[in-house]
Parts: sequence; structure tokens; C-alpha cells
Amino acid sequence: MATHAPEMPIQVDDETGVWTTDALPMLYVPRHFFVNNHIGIEEVLGAEAYAEILYKAGYKSAWHWCEKEAECHGMSGAAVFEHYMKRLSQRGWGLFETQKLDLETGYAEVKLKHSAFVYVYGKCGRKVDYMFTGWFSGAIDQILAAAGSPIRTVTVQEYGGSEEGHDEGLFVVKPL
Repeated sequence: MATHAPEMPIQVDDETGVWTTDALPMLYVPRHFFVNNHIGIEEVLGAEAYAEILYKAGYKSAWHWCEKEAECHGMSGAAVFEHYMKRLSQRGWGLFETQKLDLETGYAEVKLKHSAFVYVYGKCGRKVDYMFTGWFSGAIDQILAAAGSPIRTVTVQEYGGSEEGHDEGLFVVKPL
């Protein structure tokens, strides 16, 4: 397996120890730590209830991230979304590829390969990447709002790499 150093800027504040990439503070945690916490919460709440909570929280977080990154880098429109997909991929969540992006209608398709969740859950017969759904709508909606569009979206995962017959996931963003 070939490897390379991180492709995103990481700065560590000498006084506080806070890690920063671009305009936002970051946390660096082991995948097993994060996913084990995810599994623990899912076991208590159930996947459906937890997915609903994560959708709302992820939406809000993606909106904030895109707003701050657009400002930091002087970007707008599709460039913000592509930057978001690039950074998500660079941070180890998986490899996100925009298959379709139509900001005029609020429609997008995102393919996910090598999901951090699928690596832990394996072929469990259900979608396990639901954490990402709110992220895509939050990102698209922030970009649309910044452009003055009234369109808002919802994201669903069509299938995941954790399901038989699929080696990757597909997320579809549609206007409400």
C-alpha cells in the first residue's frame, strides 16, 4: 500500500495545543475510538433515532464549515462543495467523489469509497454511513443560501458498502 503525508495544512498552537486546518479547529482521534463511540450510542438509542440526531447535527456543522471555508479561501458555489469533499476525503472518513452537482436545482450525487464506518462494521447488511447524510445537505444548503437561492435539500443514502452487492456508498441530495 502506497502512502503519503496529509495534504491539508495542519497547525498546532504552541500555547494551547489546538490543531487548526484552514479556518477551523480540529480534533485528531483514532478511527476505532470514534466508531466505537458511534456504535455504543447506536446500541442505546437505535440506529434510526441516532441517524435523526446526527442528520441535524451534521447539517448544522457542514453549514458552518462551508461558510467558514468559503470565507477563508474566497470560494463560492461548486468550488466550496468540491473543497468540502476533498477535505472530508483527506481527513480519513472515506473517499468522497461528486458524481453529479446541480446547484440550480439543489441536486447532487456523492459516491463514497473506503468508508471508515464500513471498515469497522463490515458487510452487516444495512447502511452504516448515515452520519454523512446531513453533511451533504448542510453543505449544499449553505452554498445555495450564500448565492441567494431559496432552495433547501434533503439527503438520503441509496446504498452502502456495508450492504451485499455494493462496495461503495451512494448519497443523493434532492430539493425539498
